[in-house]
Amino acid sequence: MTNCCSNNQKLSNEEILGIFIETGALLNGHFKLTSGKHSAQYMQCAQVLQYPRKAAVLGKELADKFTGMEIETVIGPAMGGIIVAHEVGRSLGVKSIFTERQDGVMALRRGFKLEPGEKVLVVEDVITTGGSVKEVIEIVKEAGAVPVGVGVLVDRSGGKADFDGIELHSLIQLNIEAFEPENCTLCQQGIPCEKPGSRGIK
Repeated sequence: MTNCCSNNQKLSNEEILGIFIETGALLNGHFKLTSGKHSAQYMQCAQVLQYPRKAAVLGKELADKFTGMEIETVIGPAMGGIIVAHEVGRSLGVKSIFTERQDGVMALRRGFKLEPGEKVLVVEDVITTGGSVKEVIEIVKEAGAVPVGVGVLVDRSGGKADFDGIELHSLIQLNIEAFEPENCTLCQQGIPCEKPGSRGIK
């Protein structure tokens, strides 16, 4: 595997996508997404984030999109957003925390707290519908903190993700077609479906 570029070097979209492909993060097959839809491709960001130097480079690239916003905290949902939040927080020089599900409900645990008025950047590895990010935004708002931006490594929503006017930036955008299960041609062909995300195969 080739060495990743220096943290001080600006990456092109092609170079960023190359990092994902090189590390095996872009998968081909038959997958069930967190949204419930099916797809022939899946972006497994854990494959690239397992390499600390590459994670640091991607984190800095994402952090650079939010410079000058006086961000005080970076937060991401477990599991996919934990390392992203850590690396973006490291680059911005601010604290990094994460949410996790408790009895199926997204929550702040482990003593993590947000203060009223605190400027918070919400991050995630991949969004399709943006459901998990929306849950985190609600947690931020309920604490009285201010969600000032959303940053993701990969936006595969096709431009459809909407966070009520909150500024969204991604490193790359992928237009990977997704199907409702009843209309999935891969299901019709009898190809086994897997769910490679953090909640297991179903």
